[in-house]
Amino acid sequence: MALRRSRDEARRGTPSALVIVGLANPGLEYAGSRHNVGGDAVRAVCERRGITLKLESRQRALSASLTTTHGVVTLAVPTTYMNESGAALPGLLKRTSLGDFSRLVIAHDELDMDPGRLQLRFGGGLAGHNGLRSIANVLGTNEFARLRIGIGRPARKEQVTDYVLKPLVGKSQKFHLEHVSEAADALELLLDSDFADAQQRVNGARG
Repeated sequence: MALRRSRDEARRGTPSALVIVGLANPGLEYAGSRHNVGGDAVRAVCERRGITLKLESRQRALSASLTTTHGVVTLAVPTTYMNESGAALPGLLKRTSLGDFSRLVIAHDELDMDPGRLQLRFGGGLAGHNGLRSIANVLGTNEFARLRIGIGRPARKEQVTDYVLKPLVGKSQKFHLEHVSEAADALELLLDSDFADAQQRVNGARG
């Protein structure tokens, strides 16, 4: 059932001007994998800003909030598996009193973009991403913002599962950490400037 945006719906907590959600699979077996780049980017922002992600009562996401010039911003990483990411949204959006999905940004890995390339966009298709599909099903719309973080594709289709889920080592791990840092830079732009300005700077960074 799609999540309804209703003025009459009971909400609680401090209203957030922006909610940023980084997608990832839980568990040590997936830590440092390409599929977790969105969640890792959100964690990196929290570390930089000196805030700690915590699990709130009855929530299905770790979250933390900070005050910016635009108001309160909440950052979160679902505790669900990737294909159930949408289950984290109802409780999170209720707690943050966010009824405007244009103020929701989902950071996620993107197979159809070169490794390390970033794109900040609003709306669009789901590109076969199970996390985005789950979120769109719960919200009842594709109209939310995304930070697409390119991870590229392996040489063969049958390699995709291992390619996105296995933790990285060596040079691949080094490049992945660089991409996480660059994605965190992009998310920080959203904390300090409006969406259009951040979008122009992120999308124009590599020509």
